Amino acid sequence: MKLNTVICGKAEDVLKTFSDGCIDLTVTSPPYDNLRMYHGYTFDFKKIANELFRVTKQGGVVVWVVGDATINGSETGTSFKQALYFKEIGFNLHDTMIYLKNQLAFPSNTRYHQAFEYMFILSKHELKTFNPICDRKNKSSDRPPSKRTERNKKGELIRKKPVKVREYCERFNYWLIYNLKRGLENEHPATFPEKLAKDHIYSWSNKGDTVLDPMCGSGTTLKMAKELGRNYIGIEISPEYCKIAERRLSQGVLNI
Repeated sequence: MKLNTVICGKAEDVLKTFSDGCIDLTVTSPPYDNLRMYHGYTFDFKKIANELFRVTKQGGVVVWVVGDATINGSETGTSFKQALYFKEIGFNLHDTMIYLKNQLAFPSNTRYHQAFEYMFILSKHELKTFNPICDRKNKSSDRPPSKRTERNKKGELIRKKPVKVREYCERFNYWLIYNLKRGLENEHPATFPEKLAKDHIYSWSNKGDTVLDPMCGSGTTLKMAKELGRNYIGIEISPEYCKIAERRLSQGVLNI
């Protein structure tokens, strides 16, 4: 298995060539419910899901970003079905996160506008890595250090050293991320934001780990993995999108 490459082919077929337990983290957003026609390409969800379980290391994570179409007035429920299938084959549903969008792709006249997708965090057994992002402003951080007291074994009230509240805390599990498309990623119909991929890669992996995107499209996950010092492997069925991903990866990266 060659690292830091984009492989053109069907994900379920290419994954079969990988050894067991070789991937630390997968970050991907599969096509769902025929919302986009990827030049007629389709994917076999169950085959890919089973291969992902096999190639993921013990303690590794799959980040599965997906939503639902509304057909004949009812949401398909595809996202929930997929999450339950991942549990069925052995993954833990570690967290159900929400990706809040800053724009509406499909406004509706009969319901509140749909402006989010699910981000299922699936771990293979006990989670190995979590690097929390602490960028949520603590409203209490401007207050003086809080006075703390507690009682000892004799029941006496003991005054403890005041504690200063942290200025920033861990963010919540819903992320508002702006999808600012620019450059080569505009040539793909459904890219997700670079920040979304970057923040998940930072959260669930460490430098030197191997990050996979089995439906890598224009290569957003791979680009962010490269910038964060991770190894990457991308699989993409469309030769056109493979070329776009390779071009993006050939560009310079930020110093992070």
